Amino acid sequence: MEQRSRRAASVAVILAGVLAVIIAVVGAFNVGQRANATDDASSANTAPSAGRGVGPSGQPLPRFVSLKSDKVNVRRGPSSDHQVAWVYSRRNLPVEIIAEFENWRRIRDSDGEEGWVYHSLLSSRRTVLVSPWKTGQTVMMVQQASDGSRPVAKVESGVLGVIEQCTGQWCRVEAGGYSGWLPQNMLWGVYPGEKIE
Repeated sequence: MEQRSRRAASVAVILAGVLAVIIAVVGAFNVGQRANATDDASSANTAPSAGRGVGPSGQPLPRFVSLKSDKVNVRRGPSSDHQVAWVYSRRNLPVEIIAEFENWRRIRDSDGEEGWVYHSLLSSRRTVLVSPWKTGQTVMMVQQASDGSRPVAKVESGVLGVIEQCTGQWCRVEAGGYSGWLPQNMLWGVYPGEKIE
């Protein structure tokens, strides 16, 4: 009888120990998941896929927008507690939203740099940079959306323009006091084949 009691007590102690280990593992897993939520959000959807999805805001991901002001802090993570990585000082600069976390947007610029910006610092106004990858070169702006059209102006690489319309191959852009058509594949801030009315 006494032996059975000892055995039962031993089993109870072992079961209690196993249960404590299970609770500790599950608790650590849940804490780890919460701690990694921000990291997961910062790494999720960092590259555009072939098809555009929809983010938590209900807007397409990825998508192009522009900076709303001349001073925009870019942070290392999606909160004001995260360190400022750099500051943009060019209003209307096009950026690509590649992820969303609550009211924060992970953006990528034409140099491929990425960081987090508060959503109210971004505008849906569509702008472009003219061939920022071809430093010191020019692109011919023309009157009509065709190769043989009459020239309007030579636009230098890196010039900022406002999109008026895109056909999927050409975009009508206002830049430097001129308005005309530029080849869509020479612009950063619009997707290949994207149409904008």
